[in-house]
Amino acid sequence: MGFSTTAEFDQAYQSVRGAFASGTTKNKEWRRRQLKCAWWMIEDNKKRICDALYTDLHKHYQESYTGDCGGVQADILRTLKKLDEWTKDERPGRSDPLNFLGGTTVRKEPLGVTLIISAWNFPVNLLLQPMVAAIAAGCAVILKPSDVASATQDVLMEIVPQYMDTDAIRCVSAGPQEMGYILEHRFDHIFYTGSPNVAKIIHAAAAKHLTPVTFELGGQCPAIVAESANLDLTAKHIAVTKFMNAGQVCLNVNHVLVHPSLREPLVADLMRHFDTFLGGKANNPEYYTHIINERSFDRLERLLEHTSGKIVYGGQRNRQSLYFAPTIVTGVKPGDSLLSEELFGPILPIVDADFNTAISHTRGGEHPLAIYAFTTQDAEKARILNETQSGGVTFNDCALHVACRDVPFGGVGNSGQGRYHGPHGILTFSHLRTHTNAIPSWLEGLMAARYPPYSVEKAHKMSAPVTPPFDRDGNDTTFAARSKWVLGVGVLAVSALFVSRDQVISFGSKWLK
Repeated sequence: MGFSTTAEFDQAYQSVRGAFASGTTKNKEWRRRQLKCAWWMIEDNKKRICDALYTDLHKHYQESYTGDCGGVQADILRTLKKLDEWTKDERPGRSDPLNFLGGTTVRKEPLGVTLIISAWNFPVNLLLQPMVAAIAAGCAVILKPSDVASATQDVLMEIVPQYMDTDAIRCVSAGPQEMGYILEHRFDHIFYTGSPNVAKIIHAAAAKHLTPVTFELGGQCPAIVAESANLDLTAKHIAVTKFMNAGQVCLNVNHVLVHPSLREPLVADLMRHFDTFLGGKANNPEYYTHIINERSFDRLERLLEHTSGKIVYGGQRNRQSLYFAPTIVTGVKPGDSLLSEELFGPILPIVDADFNTAISHTRGGEHPLAIYAFTTQDAEKARILNETQSGGVTFNDCALHVACRDVPFGGVGNSGQGRYHGPHGILTFSHLRTHTNAIPSWLEGLMAARYPPYSVEKAHKMSAPVTPPFDRDGNDTTFAARSKWVLGVGVLAVSALFVSRDQVISFGSKWLK
Protein backbone atom coordinates (compact mmCIF):
# COMPACT_ATOMS: atom_id res chain seq x y z
CA MET A 1 0.00 0.00 0.00
CA GLY A 2 1.06 3.55 -0.53
CA PHE A 3 -0.04 6.29 1.78
CA SER A 4 -1.45 9.70 1.09
CA THR A 5 -2.15 10.44 4.74
CA THR A 6 -0.15 9.82 7.87
CA ALA A 7 -3.02 7.73 9.19
CA GLU A 8 -2.53 5.21 6.38
CA PHE A 9 1.11 4.71 7.25
CA ASP A 10 0.29 4.51 10.94
CA GLN A 11 -2.13 1.68 10.19
CA ALA A 12 0.56 -0.24 8.29
CA TYR A 13 3.06 0.39 11.08
CA GLN A 14 0.69 -0.79 13.79
CA SER A 15 -0.15 -3.89 11.76
CA VAL A 16 3.44 -5.09 11.49
CA ARG A 17 4.08 -4.14 15.11
CA GLY A 18 1.13 -6.23 16.19
CA ALA A 19 2.16 -9.16 13.99
CA PHE A 20 5.60 -9.26 15.51
CA ALA A 21 4.29 -8.88 19.05
CA SER A 22 1.95 -11.83 18.45
CA GLY A 23 4.90 -14.10 17.70
CA THR A 24 3.64 -14.95 14.22
CA THR A 25 6.89 -14.11 12.45
CA LYS A 26 9.01 -16.21 14.80
CA ASN A 27 7.30 -19.39 13.67
CA LYS A 28 9.60 -21.33 11.32
CA GLU A 29 6.73 -22.57 9.19
CA TRP A 30 5.50 -19.01 8.71
CA ARG A 31 8.98 -17.99 7.57
CA ARG A 32 9.18 -20.87 5.10
CA ARG A 33 5.76 -20.12 3.68
CA GLN A 34 6.58 -16.45 3.17
CA LEU A 35 9.86 -17.30 1.44
CA LYS A 36 8.05 -19.70 -0.87
CA CYS A 37 5.42 -17.07 -1.60
CA ALA A 38 8.17 -14.58 -2.44
CA TRP A 39 9.70 -17.04 -4.91
CA TRP A 40 6.37 -17.47 -6.71
CA MET A 41 5.74 -13.73 -6.59
CA ILE A 42 8.85 -13.21 -8.69
CA GLU A 43 8.22 -16.22 -10.92
CA ASP A 44 4.65 -15.25 -11.76
CA ASN A 45 5.52 -11.62 -12.41
CA LYS A 46 9.03 -11.70 -13.88
CA LYS A 47 7.88 -10.39 -17.27
CA ARG A 48 6.00 -7.51 -15.62
CA ILE A 49 9.04 -6.74 -13.49
CA CYS A 50 11.38 -6.78 -16.47
CA ASP A 51 8.99 -4.64 -18.52
CA ALA A 52 8.91 -2.11 -15.69
CA LEU A 53 12.70 -2.07 -15.51
CA TYR A 54 12.79 -1.39 -19.25
CA THR A 55 10.44 1.56 -18.70
CA ASP A 56 12.55 2.93 -15.85
CA LEU A 57 16.06 2.21 -17.14
CA HIS A 58 15.74 0.92 -20.71
CA LYS A 59 17.21 -2.28 -19.26
CA HIS A 60 17.26 -5.41 -21.40
CA TYR A 61 15.40 -8.52 -20.19
CA GLN A 62 18.67 -10.43 -19.68
CA GLU A 63 20.09 -7.80 -17.34
CA SER A 64 16.75 -7.35 -15.59
CA TYR A 65 16.15 -11.03 -15.00
CA THR A 66 19.67 -11.94 -13.89
CA GLY A 67 20.24 -8.78 -11.86
CA ASP A 68 16.86 -8.32 -10.23
CA CYS A 69 14.91 -11.58 -10.40
CA GLY A 70 17.04 -14.70 -10.79
CA GLY A 71 19.48 -13.77 -8.04
CA VAL A 72 16.71 -13.24 -5.49
CA GLN A 73 15.03 -16.51 -6.42
CA ALA A 74 18.31 -18.39 -6.03
CA ASP A 75 18.82 -16.72 -2.65
CA ILE A 76 15.34 -17.81 -1.53
CA LEU A 77 15.99 -21.45 -2.45
CA ARG A 78 19.37 -21.40 -0.69
CA THR A 79 17.83 -19.83 2.43
CA LEU A 80 15.03 -22.40 2.54
CA LYS A 81 17.56 -25.21 2.31
CA LYS A 82 19.76 -23.77 5.08
CA LEU A 83 17.13 -22.11 7.28
CA ASP A 84 17.37 -24.54 10.20
CA GLU A 85 21.17 -24.54 10.11
CA TRP A 86 21.51 -20.78 9.90
CA THR A 87 18.98 -20.06 12.66
CA LYS A 88 19.78 -22.85 15.11
CA ASP A 89 20.91 -22.21 18.68
CA GLU A 90 24.63 -22.30 19.36
CA ARG A 91 26.31 -23.99 22.30
CA PRO A 92 29.54 -22.27 23.36
CA GLY A 93 32.55 -24.40 24.31
CA ARG A 94 31.72 -26.93 27.00
CA SER A 95 35.26 -26.89 28.39
CA ASP A 96 34.15 -23.89 30.45
CA PRO A 97 32.52 -25.24 33.65
CA LEU A 98 29.72 -22.64 33.69
CA ASN A 99 28.86 -23.31 30.05
CA PHE A 100 28.85 -27.05 30.78
CA LEU A 101 26.93 -27.03 34.05
CA GLY A 102 24.58 -24.19 33.12
CA GLY A 103 23.78 -25.42 29.62
CA THR A 104 24.72 -22.00 28.23
CA THR A 105 23.06 -21.34 24.88
CA VAL A 106 23.06 -18.51 22.34
CA ARG A 107 19.74 -17.97 20.54
CA LYS A 108 19.30 -16.10 17.26
CA GLU A 109 16.23 -13.98 17.88
CA PRO A 110 14.64 -11.56 15.37
CA LEU A 111 15.30 -7.89 16.07
CA GLY A 112 11.65 -7.00 15.45
CA VAL A 113 10.13 -4.59 12.93
CA THR A 114 12.59 -3.66 10.21
CA LEU A 115 12.39 -0.95 7.55
CA ILE A 116 14.02 -1.81 4.21
CA ILE A 117 14.66 1.09 1.82
CA SER A 118 15.67 0.16 -1.73
CA ALA A 119 17.74 1.92 -4.40
CA TRP A 120 16.66 2.59 -7.99
CA ASN A 121 19.50 0.92 -9.91
CA PHE A 122 18.42 -2.63 -8.95
CA PRO A 123 15.07 -1.76 -7.42
CA VAL A 124 13.78 -5.31 -7.03
CA ASN A 125 16.95 -7.10 -5.90
CA LEU A 126 17.91 -4.41 -3.41
CA LEU A 127 14.46 -4.53 -1.84
CA LEU A 128 13.67 -8.24 -1.86
CA GLN A 129 17.07 -9.74 -1.06
CA PRO A 130 17.23 -7.96 2.32
CA MET A 131 13.58 -8.91 2.81
CA VAL A 132 14.48 -12.58 2.37
CA ALA A 133 17.06 -12.28 5.16
CA ALA A 134 14.68 -10.37 7.43
CA ILE A 135 11.89 -12.94 6.98
CA ALA A 136 14.33 -15.81 7.52
CA ALA A 137 15.44 -14.17 10.77
CA GLY A 138 11.81 -13.87 11.91
CA CYS A 139 11.30 -10.13 11.54
CA ALA A 140 8.22 -8.20 10.46
CA VAL A 141 8.97 -5.88 7.54
CA ILE A 142 8.02 -2.57 6.00
CA LEU A 143 9.30 -2.36 2.43
CA LYS A 144 9.96 1.02 0.79
CA PRO A 145 10.68 0.66 -2.95
CA SER A 146 12.56 3.41 -4.75
CA ASP A 147 10.18 6.09 -5.99
CA VAL A 148 12.77 7.07 -8.62
CA ALA A 149 12.19 3.78 -10.46
CA SER A 150 8.48 4.53 -10.48
CA ALA A 151 7.25 1.86 -12.91
CA THR A 152 8.99 -0.87 -10.90
CA GLN A 153 7.66 0.65 -7.67
CA ASP A 154 4.12 0.41 -9.04
CA VAL A 155 4.52 -3.29 -9.82
CA LEU A 156 5.96 -4.03 -6.38
CA MET A 157 3.19 -2.09 -4.67
CA GLU A 158 0.66 -4.27 -6.46
CA ILE A 159 2.20 -7.74 -6.16
CA VAL A 160 3.64 -7.70 -2.64
CA PRO A 161 0.21 -7.62 -0.90
CA GLN A 162 -1.08 -10.24 -3.33
CA TYR A 163 1.52 -12.81 -2.27
CA MET A 164 2.85 -11.88 1.16
CA ASP A 165 1.25 -11.82 4.62
CA THR A 166 -0.06 -8.26 4.81
CA ASP A 167 -0.31 -8.37 8.59
CA ALA A 168 3.47 -8.68 8.93
CA ILE A 169 4.87 -7.49 5.58
CA ARG A 170 3.80 -4.15 4.14
CA CYS A 171 4.99 -2.29 1.07
CA VAL A 172 4.65 1.51 1.16
CA SER A 173 5.38 4.16 -1.46
CA ALA A 174 6.95 7.37 -0.28
CA GLY A 175 8.87 10.33 -1.59
CA PRO A 176 11.32 12.47 0.40
CA GLN A 177 8.55 14.33 2.28
CA GLU A 178 6.75 11.13 3.28
CA MET A 179 10.06 9.51 4.25
CA GLY A 180 10.55 12.22 6.82
CA TYR A 181 7.37 11.11 8.54
CA ILE A 182 8.25 7.41 8.27
CA LEU A 183 11.64 7.98 9.89
CA GLU A 184 10.01 9.62 12.90
CA HIS A 185 8.81 6.15 13.92
CA ARG A 186 10.85 3.72 15.96
CA PHE A 187 12.05 0.68 14.09
CA ASP A 188 14.09 -2.20 15.46
CA HIS A 189 16.36 -2.12 12.42
CA ILE A 190 16.74 -0.03 9.27
CA PHE A 191 18.35 -1.42 6.12
CA TYR A 192 19.17 1.17 3.46
CA THR A 193 20.86 0.90 0.06
CA GLY A 194 21.83 4.14 -1.64
CA SER A 195 24.09 7.15 -1.31
CA PRO A 196 26.20 8.20 1.70
CA ASN A 197 24.45 11.60 1.84
CA VAL A 198 21.00 10.06 2.28
CA ALA A 199 22.46 7.48 4.67
CA LYS A 200 23.55 10.31 6.97
CA ILE A 201 19.96 11.60 7.12
CA ILE A 202 18.63 8.13 7.90
CA HIS A 203 21.36 7.55 10.48
CA ALA A 204 20.49 10.79 12.27
CA ALA A 205 16.81 9.81 12.41
CA ALA A 206 17.66 6.28 13.60
CA ALA A 207 19.93 7.64 16.33
CA LYS A 208 16.97 9.32 18.02
CA HIS A 209 15.61 5.84 18.77
CA LEU A 210 18.99 4.08 19.07
CA THR A 211 17.91 1.99 16.10
CA PRO A 212 20.63 -0.20 14.56
CA VAL A 213 21.23 0.32 10.85
CA THR A 214 22.76 -1.47 7.90
CA PHE A 215 23.98 0.76 5.08
CA GLU A 216 24.95 -0.60 1.68
CA LEU A 217 26.43 2.42 -0.05
CA GLY A 218 29.13 2.68 -2.70
CA GLY A 219 32.26 4.68 -3.25
CA GLN A 220 34.88 5.26 -5.89
CA CYS A 221 35.85 1.64 -6.58
CA PRO A 222 39.23 1.62 -8.37
CA ALA A 223 40.68 -0.87 -10.82
CA ILE A 224 44.44 -1.10 -10.29
CA VAL A 225 46.31 -2.43 -13.32
CA ALA A 226 49.86 -3.56 -12.55
CA GLU A 227 52.64 -4.34 -15.03
CA SER A 228 52.06 -8.09 -14.77
CA ALA A 229 48.36 -7.90 -15.74
CA ASN A 230 46.88 -9.80 -18.67
CA LEU A 231 45.82 -6.70 -20.60
CA ASP A 232 43.23 -8.22 -22.89
CA LEU A 233 41.31 -9.94 -20.08
CA THR A 234 41.76 -6.90 -17.84
CA ALA A 235 40.21 -4.63 -20.46
CA LYS A 236 37.40 -7.10 -21.15
CA HIS A 237 36.46 -7.40 -17.47
CA ILE A 238 36.62 -3.65 -16.84
CA ALA A 239 34.63 -2.85 -19.99
CA VAL A 240 31.80 -5.29 -19.31
CA THR A 241 31.51 -4.01 -15.72
CA LYS A 242 31.27 -0.43 -16.99
CA PHE A 243 28.78 -1.48 -19.67
CA MET A 244 26.40 -3.27 -17.30
CA ASN A 245 23.46 -1.06 -16.26
CA ALA A 246 25.32 1.83 -17.95
CA GLY A 247 27.72 1.91 -15.01
CA GLN A 248 24.89 2.58 -12.54
CA VAL A 249 26.17 -0.02 -10.10
CA CYS A 250 27.61 0.50 -6.62
CA LEU A 251 30.33 -2.04 -7.46
CA ASN A 252 31.14 -0.36 -10.77
CA VAL A 253 34.74 0.46 -11.75
CA ASN A 254 34.85 4.16 -10.96
CA HIS A 255 38.31 4.80 -12.39
CA VAL A 256 41.36 2.90 -13.62
CA LEU A 257 44.80 3.36 -12.08
CA VAL A 258 47.18 1.92 -14.66
CA HIS A 259 50.96 1.73 -14.95
CA PRO A 260 51.96 4.44 -17.48
CA SER A 261 53.70 1.92 -19.72
CA LEU A 262 50.42 0.03 -20.13
CA ARG A 263 48.02 2.93 -20.64
CA GLU A 264 47.97 3.04 -24.44
CA PRO A 265 47.60 -0.72 -25.04
CA LEU A 266 44.99 -0.96 -22.26
CA VAL A 267 42.93 1.87 -23.74
CA ALA A 268 43.17 0.23 -27.17
CA ASP A 269 41.87 -3.04 -25.72
CA LEU A 270 39.08 -1.21 -23.86
CA MET A 271 37.98 0.46 -27.10
CA ARG A 272 37.95 -2.86 -28.92
CA HIS A 273 35.82 -4.55 -26.28
CA PHE A 274 33.40 -1.62 -26.06
CA ASP A 275 33.04 -1.77 -29.86
CA THR A 276 32.18 -5.45 -29.55
CA PHE A 277 29.66 -4.91 -26.77
CA LEU A 278 27.97 -2.05 -28.61
CA GLY A 279 28.00 -3.76 -31.99
CA GLY A 280 30.05 -0.86 -33.38
CA LYS A 281 31.45 2.35 -31.95
CA ALA A 282 28.59 4.56 -33.13
CA ASN A 283 25.87 2.03 -32.48
CA ASN A 284 23.13 2.57 -29.90
CA PRO A 285 21.96 -0.99 -29.22
CA GLU A 286 18.51 -1.70 -27.85
CA TYR A 287 20.03 -3.85 -25.10
CA TYR A 288 22.08 -1.01 -23.59
CA THR A 289 20.71 0.52 -20.38
CA HIS A 290 20.04 4.26 -20.24
CA ILE A 291 20.50 6.78 -17.44
CA ILE A 292 17.69 6.76 -14.87
CA ASN A 293 16.55 10.40 -15.26
CA GLU A 294 17.49 13.91 -16.40
CA ARG A 295 18.96 14.84 -13.04
CA SER A 296 21.50 11.99 -13.17
CA PHE A 297 22.14 12.66 -16.86
CA ASP A 298 22.87 16.34 -16.20
CA ARG A 299 25.20 15.46 -13.31
CA LEU A 300 27.25 13.14 -15.53
CA GLU A 301 27.34 15.65 -18.36
CA ARG A 302 28.49 18.39 -15.99
CA LEU A 303 31.31 16.22 -14.65
CA LEU A 304 32.39 15.37 -18.18
CA GLU A 305 32.32 19.00 -19.31
CA HIS A 306 34.60 20.07 -16.44
CA THR A 307 37.23 17.38 -16.77
CA SER A 308 40.76 18.35 -17.75
CA GLY A 309 41.15 14.94 -19.37
CA LYS A 310 40.62 14.02 -23.00
CA ILE A 311 37.69 12.00 -24.32
CA VAL A 312 39.26 9.29 -26.49
CA TYR A 313 36.22 7.06 -26.89
CA GLY A 314 32.47 7.54 -26.77
CA GLY A 315 30.96 10.72 -25.43
CA GLN A 316 27.78 10.38 -27.50
CA ARG A 317 24.69 11.19 -25.48
CA ASN A 318 21.07 12.22 -25.88
CA ARG A 319 19.26 13.92 -23.04
CA GLN A 320 15.84 13.22 -24.51
CA SER A 321 16.32 9.46 -24.60
CA LEU A 322 18.79 9.47 -21.67
CA TYR A 323 21.30 7.50 -23.76
CA PHE A 324 24.88 8.02 -22.54
CA ALA A 325 27.51 5.98 -24.36
CA PRO A 326 30.45 4.30 -22.64
CA THR A 327 33.08 7.03 -22.51
CA ILE A 328 36.84 6.70 -21.93
CA VAL A 329 38.74 9.74 -20.66
CA THR A 330 42.56 9.77 -20.48
CA GLY A 331 44.96 12.25 -18.92
CA VAL A 332 42.90 12.47 -15.74
CA LYS A 333 44.84 13.88 -12.79
CA PRO A 334 44.13 13.85 -9.04
CA GLY A 335 41.64 16.59 -8.23
CA ASP A 336 39.84 16.24 -11.56
CA SER A 337 36.05 16.60 -11.65
CA LEU A 338 35.76 12.93 -12.65
CA LEU A 339 37.47 11.93 -9.41
CA SER A 340 35.48 14.29 -7.20
CA GLU A 341 32.62 11.88 -6.50
CA GLU A 342 31.31 8.42 -7.28
CA LEU A 343 30.48 8.56 -11.00
CA PHE A 344 27.67 5.99 -11.04
CA GLY A 345 27.59 6.12 -14.81
CA PRO A 346 29.35 4.95 -18.00
CA ILE A 347 32.31 7.37 -17.84
CA LEU A 348 35.69 5.64 -17.37
CA PRO A 349 38.58 7.90 -16.27
CA ILE A 350 42.10 6.55 -16.88
CA VAL A 351 44.74 7.70 -14.39
CA ASP A 352 48.48 7.06 -14.83
CA ALA A 353 49.85 5.46 -11.67
CA ASP A 354 52.54 2.91 -10.91
CA PHE A 355 51.65 0.32 -8.27
CA ASN A 356 52.96 2.36 -5.33
CA THR A 357 51.08 5.45 -6.49
CA ALA A 358 47.91 3.43 -7.02
CA ILE A 359 48.11 2.07 -3.48
CA SER A 360 48.71 5.56 -2.09
CA HIS A 361 45.85 7.08 -4.08
CA THR A 362 43.40 4.36 -3.01
CA ARG A 363 44.45 4.55 0.63
CA GLY A 364 44.23 8.34 0.70
CA GLY A 365 40.51 8.61 -0.09
CA GLU A 366 37.32 7.21 1.36
CA HIS A 367 37.23 3.43 1.64
CA PRO A 368 35.60 2.05 -1.52
CA LEU A 369 33.02 -0.72 -1.62
CA ALA A 370 35.44 -2.78 -3.71
CA ILE A 371 38.95 -2.81 -5.12
CA TYR A 372 39.79 -4.61 -8.36
CA ALA A 373 43.49 -5.39 -8.66
CA PHE A 374 44.83 -6.84 -11.90
CA THR A 375 48.14 -8.53 -11.15
CA THR A 376 49.70 -11.98 -11.21
CA GLN A 377 52.16 -11.17 -8.43
CA ASP A 378 51.33 -12.62 -5.01
CA ALA A 379 53.35 -9.87 -3.33
CA GLU A 380 51.20 -7.19 -4.97
CA LYS A 381 48.00 -9.00 -4.01
CA ALA A 382 49.26 -9.11 -0.42
CA ARG A 383 49.95 -5.37 -0.50
CA ILE A 384 46.41 -4.65 -1.69
CA LEU A 385 45.02 -6.64 1.24
CA ASN A 386 47.47 -5.30 3.82
CA GLU A 387 47.74 -1.64 2.82
CA THR A 388 44.20 -0.71 1.81
CA GLN A 389 40.68 -0.96 3.18
CA SER A 390 37.54 -1.73 1.19
CA GLY A 391 34.30 -3.62 1.45
CA GLY A 392 35.71 -6.44 -0.68
CA VAL A 393 38.39 -7.30 -3.22
CA THR A 394 38.35 -9.17 -6.52
CA PHE A 395 41.65 -9.99 -8.17
CA ASN A 396 41.91 -10.08 -11.97
CA ASP A 397 38.19 -9.54 -12.50
CA CYS A 398 35.43 -7.28 -11.20
CA ALA A 399 32.67 -7.84 -8.63
CA LEU A 400 33.08 -11.61 -8.38
CA HIS A 401 33.34 -11.48 -4.59
CA VAL A 402 29.69 -10.37 -4.36
CA ALA A 403 28.58 -13.54 -6.17
CA CYS A 404 30.43 -15.97 -3.88
CA ARG A 405 28.08 -18.20 -1.90
CA ASP A 406 27.43 -17.64 1.82
CA VAL A 407 30.05 -14.90 2.25
CA PRO A 408 29.40 -11.46 3.75
CA PHE A 409 28.83 -8.49 1.45
CA GLY A 410 29.05 -4.96 2.73
CA GLY A 411 31.11 -1.79 2.90
CA VAL A 412 33.41 -0.14 5.38
CA GLY A 413 33.60 3.50 6.38
CA ASN A 414 31.96 5.72 3.78
CA SER A 415 30.98 2.71 1.64
CA GLY A 416 28.68 1.29 4.27
CA GLN A 417 28.31 -0.55 7.53
CA GLY A 418 26.95 -3.99 8.24
CA ARG A 419 26.67 -6.91 5.86
CA TYR A 420 24.27 -9.44 4.40
CA HIS A 421 23.93 -12.39 1.97
CA GLY A 422 23.40 -15.95 3.13
CA PRO A 423 23.83 -16.58 6.86
CA HIS A 424 25.24 -13.08 7.33
CA GLY A 425 21.90 -11.57 6.34
CA ILE A 426 20.13 -13.55 9.03
CA LEU A 427 22.70 -12.39 11.58
CA THR A 428 22.14 -8.77 10.49
CA PHE A 429 18.44 -9.00 11.37
CA SER A 430 19.01 -11.04 14.55
CA HIS A 431 19.87 -10.43 18.18
CA LEU A 432 22.22 -13.00 19.68
CA ARG A 433 20.64 -13.69 23.06
CA THR A 434 22.54 -15.71 25.65
CA HIS A 435 20.81 -17.72 28.34
CA THR A 436 22.22 -20.03 31.00
CA ASN A 437 21.17 -21.79 34.19
CA ALA A 438 22.46 -21.75 37.73
CA ILE A 439 24.94 -24.50 38.56
CA PRO A 440 23.42 -27.43 40.49
CA SER A 441 22.41 -26.43 44.00
CA TRP A 442 24.48 -29.21 45.53
CA LEU A 443 27.62 -27.35 44.33
CA GLU A 444 26.57 -24.21 46.18
CA GLY A 445 29.03 -24.93 48.94
CA LEU A 446 31.89 -24.47 46.52
CA MET A 447 30.69 -20.97 45.70
CA ALA A 448 30.84 -19.51 49.21
CA ALA A 449 33.46 -17.01 48.11
CA ARG A 450 30.89 -15.11 46.02
CA TYR A 451 28.89 -14.07 49.10
CA PRO A 452 29.65 -11.22 51.55
CA PRO A 453 31.40 -10.45 53.78
CA TYR A 454 34.24 -9.92 51.29
CA SER A 455 37.94 -10.48 51.87
CA VAL A 456 41.14 -10.74 49.90
CA GLU A 457 41.23 -14.45 50.63
CA LYS A 458 37.73 -14.94 49.23
CA ALA A 459 38.56 -12.86 46.18
CA HIS A 460 41.53 -15.08 45.43
CA LYS A 461 39.44 -18.19 45.89
CA MET A 462 36.87 -16.83 43.45
CA SER A 463 39.47 -15.71 40.91
CA ALA A 464 42.94 -16.90 41.74
CA PRO A 465 45.91 -14.71 40.74
CA VAL A 466 47.26 -15.86 37.40
CA THR A 467 50.79 -15.88 36.08
CA PRO A 468 50.58 -15.19 32.33
CA PRO A 469 52.59 -17.18 29.79
CA PHE A 470 54.47 -14.01 28.70
CA ASP A 471 56.74 -11.41 30.31
CA ARG A 472 56.33 -7.62 30.59
CA ASP A 473 57.88 -7.12 27.15
CA GLY A 474 55.36 -9.43 25.55
CA ASN A 475 57.79 -12.31 25.09
CA ASP A 476 56.36 -15.79 25.54
CA THR A 477 57.68 -17.71 28.51
CA THR A 478 58.39 -21.42 28.56
CA PHE A 479 55.62 -22.47 30.92
CA ALA A 480 51.84 -22.42 30.53
CA ALA A 481 50.26 -20.60 33.45
CA ARG A 482 46.96 -21.90 34.68
CA SER A 483 44.42 -20.43 37.05
CA LYS A 484 44.03 -22.67 40.08
CA TRP A 485 40.39 -21.69 40.40
CA VAL A 486 39.45 -22.42 36.77
CA LEU A 487 41.32 -25.73 36.82
CA GLY A 488 39.80 -26.66 40.15
CA VAL A 489 36.23 -25.95 39.07
CA GLY A 490 36.85 -27.92 35.87
CA VAL A 491 38.09 -30.89 37.88
CA LEU A 492 35.09 -30.62 40.19
CA ALA A 493 32.68 -30.46 37.28
CA VAL A 494 34.08 -33.65 35.78
CA SER A 495 34.38 -35.33 39.17
CA ALA A 496 30.74 -34.60 39.91
CA LEU A 497 29.79 -37.03 37.21
CA PHE A 498 31.44 -39.94 38.97
CA VAL A 499 31.55 -39.32 42.75
CA SER A 500 29.09 -38.48 45.49
CA ARG A 501 28.05 -34.98 46.58
CA ASP A 502 29.88 -35.27 49.94
CA GLN A 503 33.11 -36.35 48.21
CA VAL A 504 32.96 -33.36 45.83
CA ILE A 505 32.41 -30.88 48.67
CA SER A 506 35.18 -32.43 50.74
CA PHE A 507 37.62 -32.33 47.83
CA GLY A 508 36.60 -28.77 46.92
CA SER A 509 37.09 -27.49 50.47
CA LYS A 510 40.63 -28.84 50.56
CA TRP A 511 41.46 -27.53 47.06
CA LEU A 512 40.31 -23.97 47.79
CA LYS A 513 42.05 -23.61 51.15
